[in-house]
Amino acid sequence: STLNHAVHKLEELLGVQVLEPAGRQVRLTEAGELLLRRARQLLEGADALEDVAGRLAEGLEAEIVLSIDQIFPGTALAQALDRFSAAYPHVRVQLHETVLNGGIEMLYDGRADLTVSALSAQGFLGEPLVTVRFIAVAHQEHELHQLERELDLRDLQRYRQLVVRDSALRESMDAGWLKAEQRWTVSHLETSVDMVRRGLGFAWLPETRIQEELERGVLKPLPLSAGGIREASMQMIFRDRDRAGPATHAMARALKESVKGV
Repeated sequence: STLNHAVHKLEELLGVQVLEPAGRQVRLTEAGELLLRRARQLLEGADALEDVAGRLAEGLEAEIVLSIDQIFPGTALAQALDRFSAAYPHVRVQLHETVLNGGIEMLYDGRADLTVSALSAQGFLGEPLVTVRFIAVAHQEHELHQLERELDLRDLQRYRQLVVRDSALRESMDAGWLKAEQRWTVSHLETSVDMVRRGLGFAWLPETRIQEELERGVLKPLPLSAGGIREASMQMIFRDRDRAGPATHAMARALKESVKGV
C-alpha cells in the first residue's frame, strides 16, 4: 500500500526500523517512538517560529527594556511580568531596577522603552500608576524604641540611618531626611530592608516591602511626632508612546492591571 511504501522509504532514509509486527498489527519500535516524540517537538518549534516571524513582521519587538524604580511593589511587578509573558512568551525582557534619578536617566538616554518612577521627566508625559507609602521603621529592640516616648527628627540624628544610593551615573540626587550623624548608603532597597531587620539602623521603607515584618512585630514604626510617613506617587513614562510596539503597550497594560488594589 501507499502507507507501507512511505514507511519503508522513511526507514531507508533514517537507517532504522520504525515499525515492527505485533500479531496481526504493527507498532512503533523503541526507535520509532523516540523519533515520533522528536518529530512532534520539531513541529511545535516550527509552529512557534512561524508565529514569532509573523509577529515580528507586524512590528512586534524582539525585546523590551524596562526601568522600574525599586520602590515599585514587588508582587505587582511579578504579576505584571507573568501576565505579559503569557501573552508574549517569545519577547525578551530587560529589567533594570533603578533608584531615584537612575530610571529617568535611562529614559533621557533612550535606553528604556518604559520607565516607572516617582520623579518627573522633563519633556515627557507620565501616567499615574500607584502611590507608595513609606514608613520610618526600626527593629522592635532598637534603641529608639527603648526611649518609649514620642520622637522628633532631632532624636534620629544620634542613630544610624540606612539609605539607598541613586543609581544614576551622571546626575545622582538625595531624597528625604538625611541628617543622621551615622549613615550607611547601600545600592539596593532589599539590602536596606535586611539591615533594618537585623537591627543595624532605621530607615524609611515602602510599606509593601515590610508588610510581613510589621504584622509580626519584627519591625515597628518609629513614633515620630511628624514625618514618620510619606508617600511617593509613581508614574509610568513611555520613551515614545506613538512609536512603541505592541509588546511595550502590552507591558504597560499589565503594569496598570497589577497595581489595582495595591
